[in-house]
Amino acid sequence: MSFHSMWAELLPVGRSSASGGYRRSAWTGADADCRTWFQEQAEARGMTYETDRNGNQWAWLGDPAAGNAVVTGSHLDSVPDGGAFDGPLGVVSAFAALDELRGRGARLTRPLGIVNFGDEEGARFGLACVGSRLTAGALTVEQAHRLTDGDGITLPQAMESAGYDPGTLGPDPERLARIGAFVELHVEQGRALDLSGDRIGIASAIWPHGRWRFDFRGEANHAGTTRLADRHDPMLSYAETVLAARREAELAGAVATFGKIGVEPNGVNAVPSLVRGWLDSRAADQASLDTVVTGIEKAAREYAAAQGVNLDVVRESFTPVVEFDHALRDELGRILGTETDLKVPVLGTGAGHDAGILSDRIPTAMLFVRNPTGVSHSPAEYAAEDDCVAGVNALADVLEGLACT
Repeated sequence: MSFHSMWAELLPVGRSSASGGYRRSAWTGADADCRTWFQEQAEARGMTYETDRNGNQWAWLGDPAAGNAVVTGSHLDSVPDGGAFDGPLGVVSAFAALDELRGRGARLTRPLGIVNFGDEEGARFGLACVGSRLTAGALTVEQAHRLTDGDGITLPQAMESAGYDPGTLGPDPERLARIGAFVELHVEQGRALDLSGDRIGIASAIWPHGRWRFDFRGEANHAGTTRLADRHDPMLSYAETVLAARREAELAGAVATFGKIGVEPNGVNAVPSLVRGWLDSRAADQASLDTVVTGIEKAAREYAAAQGVNLDVVRESFTPVVEFDHALRDELGRILGTETDLKVPVLGTGAGHDAGILSDRIPTAMLFVRNPTGVSHSPAEYAAEDDCVAGVNALADVLEGLACT
């Protein structure tokens, strides 16, 4: 099956007619449809299909127990109203690259696997890369059991409703020990390749990044009868903090975003008692990130004190800088011709990925496909079909260089 036909088959799954974006949250009906699609693609190619103890899907050629396997793939879930390419491009390209290898008559010398990691985006339970974190032991069973969605449903309950056994959750060192290299292809979530005029890039590192929750606690009151001078309005402190985040990020050459907010009692005619905002911040190095977050918190506390508002700041997640395996990265560069007239740029990224989570346990690398707008996590996310095909060919070249004769 061609890249185009596979892409067209997967494209309608979980797509909102209202927004044009995708709603493929973990352990929902759309997620189940994506999982069915993955299994059907694996079985159509005569691959051995399995689901691991954490709900991640695997398809194999050769016996993974032989060890030193080469694995590629990504994820199929999405952020709320996300784009079509973030995640699925890597999975579709993996199957298409395998078809390309077979067309070339390449013979495997190492086991080859394709994976769909579950709940990479963290859209439902608020933590990214749950499937790979569990596998790598970066998320404990106890922590996983405490994950809850907006409706109060826990991760184990959601898995059980979807037909999976949450009793098996936990680290999977035996599986990871069989993998000699993991290469994840992904649409670029920025415009570096578009600006350089290149279709394909190689990742150097993932910026350190984290999520912080800011709880501004004020005093609920009547919006029509309470004098401005008598108010303890947490919304004002929150609004000023949003602006401070932009200033601090600009000064440090970083990024900082308040992209999610909760308000209580959330009434049009009520001064809020609580405004809860979630900060996402990322920078090229740890020192810059620390400077940004410290600056934002300092400003937030000053604004809160001025309004008579209490503030709690909680770091909900954090990922330090991830340097991809240098030897594997250099090998990708050699295979793709960085020593010839064909240049494949090496670039960093501010986005987290399963490859970054696994990098502490196994050699990992990433390929990026050009995104002409740089837009991601949006229905406007886009990659031209000829660039996608170039990505398939590049991935096939890499897999052939690593796993074939």
